[in-house]
Amino acid sequence: MATMYDVPADDLIEALADDLADRLEEPEWGKFAKSGVDKELPPEQEDFWATRAASLLRKVADRGPVGVERLSTEYGGAKGGSNRYRVAPDKRVDGSKNLIRTILQQLEEEDLVETAEGEGRRITADGRSLLDETAGDVLEELDRPELERYA
Repeated sequence: MATMYDVPADDLIEALADDLADRLEEPEWGKFAKSGVDKELPPEQEDFWATRAASLLRKVADRGPVGVERLSTEYGGAKGGSNRYRVAPDKRVDGSKNLIRTILQQLEEEDLVETAEGEGRRITADGRSLLDETAGDVLEELDRPELERYA
């Protein structure tokens, strides 16, 4: 049986996003909100909400239990300097905590993630099985000879 570690992360997240698009509903403010302080505009990707949810589910499974603060650090970036001449160096900023928290709450409603008191969020058995089943499907569809040893 394939696990999430046996397939490339990009392919797994793309397949998970297809599945989660039916299960999760993007809030009304989702298409107008920026994904971080360092961004000038909201994401242009059509299925951004499902893709970010799939990425969050994979990160919680890999690093869990993990909190919103640590996840926002991982989705952060570099904000430009202090003025229009960019004299000051870039500063490290976090990603949108509201976006991450809302997606995690939706994943909790779907029983894919649970709250560990004082530790953050961790994956449930249903979430782990969804990841493993999706990884198995992705592994069958991949046409990469270097991954045949896992099949």
